[in-house]
Amino acid sequence: MVAVAHGSKDPRAAATVAELLAAVRARRPGVPVLTSFLDHAPPNPVRVLDGLAQRGADQAIVLPLLLTAAYHSKSDIPGVLNEVRTLRPRLSLRTAGTLGPHPLLMAALERRLTEAGVEIGDPDTAVVLVSAGSSDPAANATIWGMAREWRNRGWRGVVPAFASAARPTPADAVSALLDAGAPRVVVASYFLAPGYFADKVRRESLAAGAAAVSPVLGAAPELAELVLHRYDEVRAEVRTAAAV
Repeated sequence: MVAVAHGSKDPRAAATVAELLAAVRARRPGVPVLTSFLDHAPPNPVRVLDGLAQRGADQAIVLPLLLTAAYHSKSDIPGVLNEVRTLRPRLSLRTAGTLGPHPLLMAALERRLTEAGVEIGDPDTAVVLVSAGSSDPAANATIWGMAREWRNRGWRGVVPAFASAARPTPADAVSALLDAGAPRVVVASYFLAPGYFADKVRRESLAAGAAAVSPVLGAAPELAELVLHRYDEVRAEVRTAAAV
């Protein structure tokens, strides 16, 4: 498995990815798990995959550590695969789906809110579900869909917000819910790792009146389980194809 994370200039991000993948290895010791980053931090996925081929590997599963399907999964990772196939045509490459959406991510969000002192499904609490935001409308629509689904847990309401590229901003969403009469508004951070956006969301949401902002998802047990679930999906596809 070659995990591909977005990458960040913030060293906390790479450390968080390392912690998550350590949890994955602990769950499945027999699976070699390698780390790579699309930007800002080494190693680059092309270099990692090329190194695997040099050491005699004939196949690899590329697993995006991305929470929604957007530009990075639709353009950057296919670009990486095309480059590697040119360099190493004998290396068989399969790509897993992005981590989200998936019920395990909702469970991880609830875990982090609980850690922030929030009672899950409290009818007096409204939730702002905040993602990084994207220029891809389909990616933003995924967050809207997650918010609608989450309302069924009993919250006073759940609305999406975006740290960049789309509206509403987290601060605007918090203010709108408070103005509408919500007794308490909390923010659920739909970020894999700490960094600029997560810090900005926390700071601006609290300034707008949020009662709590959950930590990033990080190495939540549900995420480690989800990484392996995406890996196993690809392995099942390979077995099915081989049996045909």
